[in-house]
Amino acid sequence: MSTTNPSYPVLRRLRNVALAASPLLLAGCATLSADGGMQPVQSAAQQHLGQNVEVVKTAADQDRVATRVAELLARPLNADSAVQIALLNNRGLQASFQELGIAEAELVQASRLPNPGFSFAKVRQGDTREIDRSFSFDLAHLIALPLTRQLEARRFAATQRAVSSEMLSLAAQTRKAFYAAVAAEQTARYMRDVRETADAGAELAKRLTLAGNWSKLQQAREHGFFAEAALNFARAEQNRLGSREHLIRLLGLWGTQTQFTLPERLPDLPAALQDQPDIENVAMAQRLDVQAAKLQAEATAKNLGLTKVTRLINVLEFGYQRNTFNDAPRQTGYAVSFELPLFDWGTARVARSEALYMRSVQRAAQIAIEARSEVRQAYLGYHSSYDVARHYRDDIVPTAKRISEENVLLYNGMFISVFELLADARAQISAVNGAIEAQRDFWMAKADLDMALVGKPVSDSTAVN
Repeated sequence: MSTTNPSYPVLRRLRNVALAASPLLLAGCATLSADGGMQPVQSAAQQHLGQNVEVVKTAADQDRVATRVAELLARPLNADSAVQIALLNNRGLQASFQELGIAEAELVQASRLPNPGFSFAKVRQGDTREIDRSFSFDLAHLIALPLTRQLEARRFAATQRAVSSEMLSLAAQTRKAFYAAVAAEQTARYMRDVRETADAGAELAKRLTLAGNWSKLQQAREHGFFAEAALNFARAEQNRLGSREHLIRLLGLWGTQTQFTLPERLPDLPAALQDQPDIENVAMAQRLDVQAAKLQAEATAKNLGLTKVTRLINVLEFGYQRNTFNDAPRQTGYAVSFELPLFDWGTARVARSEALYMRSVQRAAQIAIEARSEVRQAYLGYHSSYDVARHYRDDIVPTAKRISEENVLLYNGMFISVFELLADARAQISAVNGAIEAQRDFWMAKADLDMALVGKPVSDSTAVN
């Protein structure tokens, strides 16, 4: 004979209740991550830059960053070390990192269950005493919780991509500022040499004029060249200081940190460039601004769905009540309250959400169109700047050098005077300066192309010429 255990149905009901309530319990226990949502940003820095990023939250973090920055500044900077300093030490970027903490906190808040409500009332009327107790819960919030959490999750992901894009943009700006600063120092040193040469020529012309071997017109020409050389050096020095200060701002340096050393010259041009015929597809697959725009459109679509769900029932509460009396039996029961859509049927909210969604869709399409154009422009600029710099390297500068060598031979053979030799030096100024600028423009174009593959290129207005 078999017997039926009456506790089995009770256990099954308890198990079903536990399974149904487990997602709600997990939602109520949502917590912040250990890295503050920095993992995608760190991955982007490693993948696209080969560098590290770190959020500065404590004094220990600041000391660790300061030590690393000091190590990098102890050696002459290169483009990679300058980028690493900017990623660690730029305060604006650190402020953007805190946006991740804000967005993650909003996500966690959206994932948690609403707090229940409890009310207690005690009323006395003569000898009659009434005690009311009620326990309520916001069912509308609970119903919308999954959609709200998905919405905030997409917003959080969009914030992560936006911060990653800002980080990559800072890296591109730093590279361009580094190349501009090195080129400015290289040009300033050359213009200093030109000024000193012009000064020597002007002094020699003055002495020859006093001796009666030169006319005042010839002396005036040499003095004019010296005056122009002095002016050009002053402009080059001004540009050097401005370019260096722009780099200092991006690196977040101050005080003695600003006394860093730059290399004496720009890096050499590569032997050849690699063709990238599918560069548009590569850019569309990995550009963070395109991905962020898509996520924003998806988040707005989810928000539209949430608005449609809650358009009629915006307030819905369920409550348990327990009332006791000193002269009557105890009362127990429940209460449901909701908002009646008599005057506001939610059509305005839905229309607003639909307009926001279409706006985000159109903006995402425009961002994609601009991304394709920007990467094409950056790729063509990269190749054309390389052709110009290579032309200076392989033709213009070697030709000017051969002319100078031949003139030195003529001067040594006493076929030309020292002033003719100085005139040849003046003719080389434009060739040398043009070569430095072309080499600088190539490396800055490369930085623009690298940025165009992962995000919006840095505007030329931010660069120091």
